[in-house]
Amino acid sequence: MSGTSDLWTLAVIVGLAAVTVITRSFFFISSRPWPLPRWAERGLQYAPIAALAAVVLPEVMMTQGQLIHGWDARVFGAIAGAATFYVRRSVLATIVVGMGVYLPLHLGLGW
Repeated sequence: MSGTSDLWTLAVIVGLAAVTVITRSFFFISSRPWPLPRWAERGLQYAPIAALAAVVLPEVMMTQGQLIHGWDARVFGAIAGAATFYVRRSVLATIVVGMGVYLPLHLGLGW
C-alpha cells in the first residue's frame, strides 16, 4: 500500500508543479504584450501597503482573537516605527526603531 501512496503523492506534486509553472509563465511565453488597464495599474500600487497592513495590524492590535485593552509594547513599537517611517522614509530604519522600542519593553518589562 505504501508504494501506491508514494506514487500518488509524487503524481500530485508533479501535477501541482506543472500547473504552477504553466500559469505563472503564461505572460512570459506570450508573443504580444498584455497591457493592464489603468485602473488595475493604479490598484496594484496599493497592494504592498494593503498586504503589510493585513499582516501587521492584527498582530499589533489583537491578542488571541480579541482586541487589546490599554497600552502594550507592540503599540509603542508600532507608533515608533510609523513615526520613523514618516520622518526617514526608510523601511530598514522603521524595522530597527520599531523593534528597538518593542524588545526592551517586551523582554525587559514583560509587556
